[in-house]
Amino acid sequence: MSVCQSCGACCATFRVDFHPVELAGGAFAWGAGVPLEMTVPVTANIVRMAGTDAAAPRCVALAGEIGQQVSCTIYDSRPSPCREFDTEHAACNRARQRCGLAPL
Repeated sequence: MSVCQSCGACCATFRVDFHPVELAGGAFAWGAGVPLEMTVPVTANIVRMAGTDAAAPRCVALAGEIGQQVSCTIYDSRPSPCREFDTEHAACNRARQRCGLAPL
């Protein structure tokens, strides 16, 4: 299990905004694309993963328990902000701290 599969803090900390072309059927979608029903519209050019802007954020695509075992239910189709995020970002440790996890 990778460190990300035992963490999930980023999915319960950060807002995930991206362009609608990454939605299912979009011109720049990976895999099947992000399902429309897992997003909320922000502007004509931005959609957001549902749950990521809540008072207690948690991406609708996240399954499992933070800090124990988690998975992304749309991993092969996840949007670009999720693809670009990794444990090398300082934001990773900020998310871990927010969720009560030790830094990497």
